[in-house]
Amino acid sequence: MCSGGFARCLGFTLIPLCIVSVLCNILLFFPGGKSVDRQNITDQVWYFGGILGSGVLMIFPALVFLGLKNNDCCGCCGNESCGRRFAMLSSMLFAGIGVVGAGYSVIVSAVAINRGPKCMFSNGTALDWGYPFSNGDYLGNATLRDSVCKEPGGVVPWHLSLFSVLLVMGLIQVALCAFQVINGLLGALCGDCCGGGDEH
Repeated sequence: MCSGGFARCLGFTLIPLCIVSVLCNILLFFPGGKSVDRQNITDQVWYFGGILGSGVLMIFPALVFLGLKNNDCCGCCGNESCGRRFAMLSSMLFAGIGVVGAGYSVIVSAVAINRGPKCMFSNGTALDWGYPFSNGDYLGNATLRDSVCKEPGGVVPWHLSLFSVLLVMGLIQVALCAFQVINGLLGALCGDCCGGGDEH
């Protein structure tokens, strides 16, 4: 497959991943599907891993990848394929931006999953808002997950499922952008279609 066509496929794949990531981050502002005070929202939600990392920063590489197949640069230095080769090379830079953005989202999600949600729990003397879990100790203990957080209801599965989706989306985006780095390098070295000549 031509490197430009492959990049276009990657671009089409990244767009829905961006949308899902942004929606997950927005939903995390409503723990357990409920509206709570700003200070009672888990800290990692405010890092905007899904909105900025896997969302906004991923839109740029996605749009660049989508445009590579139709790139119609008129060439340079007497070489008509030069424009396409440069476009493939520049796509590597945007793929790198995508890796950074998705990597940021992965790190934020992993930290949030390990730390657990912010919720109202009994600290021994009274109910208070905070982080009752530490070091992911709740992940393999369903009884602990269900009994500790008093409010908002269902916050633990809500937190765990949405940040898990963000983690998976980020890992997929990192992999796709890494593929484009390799694809862009091949396109820059061989032209748009390795073995088939440069097509316009």
